[in-house]
Amino acid sequence: MLGKDVTQYLSLDSEDLLNRAIAQHYAEIRAAVQRRGHSHGTASDIVHDLYLKLAEQPEVLRGKRSLCAFLCRAAVNLGIDRLRRARFEERLFSGTEAEALAAPSEAFAPDHALDVEARLAVLREAIAELPARRRAVFILHRLHRLEPDAIARKLNISRNMVDRHLRRALAHCLDRLLRTE
Repeated sequence: MLGKDVTQYLSLDSEDLLNRAIAQHYAEIRAAVQRRGHSHGTASDIVHDLYLKLAEQPEVLRGKRSLCAFLCRAAVNLGIDRLRRARFEERLFSGTEAEALAAPSEAFAPDHALDVEARLAVLREAIAELPARRRAVFILHRLHRLEPDAIARKLNISRNMVDRHLRRALAHCLDRLLRTE
């Protein structure tokens, strides 16, 4: 048997059903939310949020035995979600300004880009200072991502020579970078 409040809505489409149900049971829904500890204004906001949420899918109301009970329960659940979110935000933003300033930043310092450019310039100079064969091995390995065996074949040198050129090129570049710091 259908609930008394549902029979009067049977001929309405889903959107009209939502509008009429909210209008008729607004005070009851708000009172249910207020009984859960929310202020008058917050309870009204929660009922409005409920309306907006149900307006996206008003067909949810079809087939409910008691629209008032369903709407009250849904509003109370939204109120609980709102309280949980408020508690989470309190914990999230509860630190002092000193704590916030002490937290490491994931953003780079304003002069970071300048430092990177300067280091790249030093690295370019260091690569340019390398002997031709060593520079070719270094560039093929680091920029073109070739394996040492492929470099050896390409330049017609031994694998050991490729390794030696790479070690010396890396040591030279590292030395130049460390001298500029």
